[in-house]
Amino acid sequence: MFYALVIFVSAFLIFLVQPLIAKQILPWFGGSAALWGTCLLFFQTALLAGYAYADALNRWLSLKRQVILHSGLLIAAAITMPIIASPAWRPEGSEEPIGRILGLLAATIGLPYFLLATTTPLIGAWYWRRHRASAPYRLFALSNFASLLALLGFPFLIEPWLGTRETAWVWSGLFVVFALLCIALGRETLLRAQTNQHASAHSESAQAPNFSESAPSTIRLDHWLLWVALSGIGSAMLLGISSHLTQNISSAPLLWVIPLALYLITFIISFDHPRWYVRPLFLLLAGVLLPIMAWLSDSLNLKIVTPIYACGLFVTCMVCHGELARLKPHPAKLTAFYLSISIGGALGSLAMAVIAPIVFSGYFELYAALIAAAITSLFLTIGQQPLMRRVTRGIGVCVVAAVSLLSWQGVRDYTVGVRFMERDFYGVVRTRDSSNGSEFRSMIHGAISHGGQLLGEDLRMSPSSYFGPTSGYGRLFASLSDEPKRVGVIGLGAGALAVYAKPGDHWVFYEISQAVVRAAEQEFTFLRGMKGTHEIIIGDGRLALDREPPRQFDVLAIDAFSGDSIPSHLITKEAMEIYMKHLKPNGVIVFQATNRFVDLMPVARNLADAHGLSVVLISDSPRFDYGPGYWLAMTDQVIMTRNTSILAAKQIESVGQDIPKRPGFPIFTDDYINLLRLLKRS
Repeated sequence: MFYALVIFVSAFLIFLVQPLIAKQILPWFGGSAALWGTCLLFFQTALLAGYAYADALNRWLSLKRQVILHSGLLIAAAITMPIIASPAWRPEGSEEPIGRILGLLAATIGLPYFLLATTTPLIGAWYWRRHRASAPYRLFALSNFASLLALLGFPFLIEPWLGTRETAWVWSGLFVVFALLCIALGRETLLRAQTNQHASAHSESAQAPNFSESAPSTIRLDHWLLWVALSGIGSAMLLGISSHLTQNISSAPLLWVIPLALYLITFIISFDHPRWYVRPLFLLLAGVLLPIMAWLSDSLNLKIVTPIYACGLFVTCMVCHGELARLKPHPAKLTAFYLSISIGGALGSLAMAVIAPIVFSGYFELYAALIAAAITSLFLTIGQQPLMRRVTRGIGVCVVAAVSLLSWQGVRDYTVGVRFMERDFYGVVRTRDSSNGSEFRSMIHGAISHGGQLLGEDLRMSPSSYFGPTSGYGRLFASLSDEPKRVGVIGLGAGALAVYAKPGDHWVFYEISQAVVRAAEQEFTFLRGMKGTHEIIIGDGRLALDREPPRQFDVLAIDAFSGDSIPSHLITKEAMEIYMKHLKPNGVIVFQATNRFVDLMPVARNLADAHGLSVVLISDSPRFDYGPGYWLAMTDQVIMTRNTSILAAKQIESVGQDIPKRPGFPIFTDDYINLLRLLKRS
């Protein structure tokens, strides 16, 4: 029981700290969907380092030296508590984010996480040394069960009740308890080993029916490569599907933990007992789901896509981890086996989080992961009869061909007609021309158009897309006086809001992505053609505003979506306090609230109420009779201000809708964000 307790606590802490630390630093990196992928790369790499350390100790050090060294490191890690990220790691604006995130994580949780990562293989090896008669692989399933409890507990039980800082202190206290337990277990194992060192070893494998009488001296190369490949594909699928969901909804703990929980469940099931992995069933399901996932990769119908991708992730990981469980070696090679799994996990994360953005100009890595999964299934045949093996191999070839063809079609649709395409940490920016009576150039971020420009010479500075004359922005600027104004915009996009600038105005655009800035300057003429002056501040808008002295904006526009993903750190109480610092007493804040999946109205109402602002919703379904060449889009924009005369202006009062307060719905803070309650039903 002592071994199981230590492994349970360590696994619980490992997977509790993952969303905890990611949530701490999310506002510092623009709420980017890529942040979670980078964090997973760190976690997988630290896990690899921990497993390598456990393997090295098991190979080269006596049990006594293992206990002494490990105890010393645990004490050193306990001294570094609490795990609260230093503000010194906040980016100033132009830094390369991946290296900074990895450095921040290493400095904040590096040593504690590394030592937690060693626990399952190291304690498992100690368990084998002491008991011999029992195989320790079920402890691996136990550790994954504890991990699952931590993952599901964070968004549903911990996050709603404890703030991030309080949770960090609780975690730190639990780590100290874990360190003491682990040191005590090491001492007990050492004492028992010394007491029993002359005992007979004849029963070493008596109760281990799944293993041979003696451990093999070496590990077969083909087995090692297969361990790494299976683990790597499962990890790559996890990152690919997590990225797909967070790009289109929001980068938040709830959407981080659901795919990771499914991933862990397959480990639990596979290593609990061989009966759970029914190879013919799961290979058949994989053969059906992999092509469907490739086909739906560009779909924004998340009501269909999300369950299919969840099933696909579960089935694919069940195949990968079920095969790993079938191939597990003698317990004497346990640490080498865990090390191989961690190498595969780290390589899968590295491929998706670092290599893919360098190699691919668009979001193509999910296609690569699907093809790799299909190819792997090709080598897993059903049955021993030659005919059955040939049939299943033929079906596998068809699955690979189907996934490859559908992936090629997806890449072609993604790139057809694209003029400009550039990728950075914050997403993929594309521009594409189209015609519907007049030529129009769109800026596409992720899978969503973020405005654009009419290309006719006399129409270039005409309002269009989400910023038409009857939108919230259009009505607001029409109701304001002609006096020079100071306007702040979080989220540059194509620069389409600049059509409302007037002589004497000064506009400040805050944009975190340099790719967006290059697209706006090279592909569109809004900034060159605007009547007022402007400046562009590179970096996260919230952080930039927090550093600056009060700007005294007449209008502050919050329009910083990435794809259709909500940067949740921009809609919290703390963010609103920063906005108010920069707003004139009678200034106006406008929130872009257009979203396919999330209803932001209760959040906006709470933020306005907290600062004594009046608030209305302008829900625009534009008529297309403003003249030739207008390209307009349906949009929801929220206007909030203390200046009720603005809301009483004819342009706004005639269409403004009250936003009802939702009873019992709390204000969002950096510590509490519950997107589940905001998901649209229709």
